[in-house]
Amino acid sequence: MIEKMTDINTALNIVKSGDTIMVGGFTLSGCPINLLKKLAEKSVNDLTAISEDVGYANDIYNNAVTSLFENETIKKICVSFIGSNELINKLINEGKLTYELIPQGTLAERIRIAGSGIGGFYTPTGIGTVAEEGKEKRLINGQWQLLELPLYADVALIKAYKADHMGNAVFKYSAQNFNPLMAMAATTVILEVEKVVENGEIEPDEVQLPGVFIDHIVLCNEE
Repeated sequence: MIEKMTDINTALNIVKSGDTIMVGGFTLSGCPINLLKKLAEKSVNDLTAISEDVGYANDIYNNAVTSLFENETIKKICVSFIGSNELINKLINEGKLTYELIPQGTLAERIRIAGSGIGGFYTPTGIGTVAEEGKEKRLINGQWQLLELPLYADVALIKAYKADHMGNAVFKYSAQNFNPLMAMAATTVILEVEKVVENGEIEPDEVQLPGVFIDHIVLCNEE
């Protein structure tokens, strides 16, 4: 059996300048806070981050990710929500951070099809808005729809409640959110967990993310 348990520094050494990373979670729920904190200490730059949001709503999240943007580690974000995050808006206005706003359902589906080997899908979401600029349009059943392409990543940083040594993971409540989709769409997956159990302790029908998608497991104390 391949040993997937590793320390957080070794795991994050995989992230290289210029990489595209996916970050799981919906604000704080299911967000790999400890991985983000440690990533901020690494000497990498020009990252593109794909995430549901930039987490303006929680001080723990903000404290974890602020230096990623202040140090210009992350140069582009692909997100569904920016909101009133003052730092992010400031950097965008100053031209130091580029961004792509993606409707949440479209974001989830673009990640899902990347992990499923699907080349694209059509959706009416975004028709008549700036979201359609530069995209192929097609009239389907009398309705104009946009072609949306898959989103891939070099590395996915995700968070689960517990996993066994093979990486079979279980999430708490809504913390599952984007995490399994991102694990399927990335070349390398680093899983942050609060608890590690022995192989066989998690019943097969309880597994919410199979270990085949996980490359590295990092045990961290819950924030």
